[in-house]
Amino acid sequence: MSSQSTPINLVSVNTVPERAKKVIGTVIENVKDKYDIVHAGNSTTIEGVKPLLESIQPPPKILFCASMWTPEQQEEIQKIARDTIPGIKTQATPTGLQAQGGPEGVIKYLMERIDDIMTEK
Repeated sequence: MSSQSTPINLVSVNTVPERAKKVIGTVIENVKDKYDIVHAGNSTTIEGVKPLLESIQPPPKILFCASMWTPEQQEEIQKIARDTIPGIKTQATPTGLQAQGGPEGVIKYLMERIDDIMTEK
């Protein structure tokens, strides 16, 4: 099954949904010639991650964790994702990157990693 046949659902965990939509929307736009990715939802809380993942069909294949979470919170979010959807790919943006580099810094960080995320087994 090629990645082009079915859109890949991606979810984010970000306390500022508008920012998540903008940043992830830019990444998706930048890779649309290679990957068919849909930003299927965002959770603003750690508690909301599991219900969000369970509510999306087909299940998300990627979870992006924003930089406002501490490393411990990011690990918890990623564990919830892996426990809820075995095989989901997770990416945690380094804590504080948004504050240091702004949205452009986060977009650059994700763009440098998107191929690895998409081809990861």
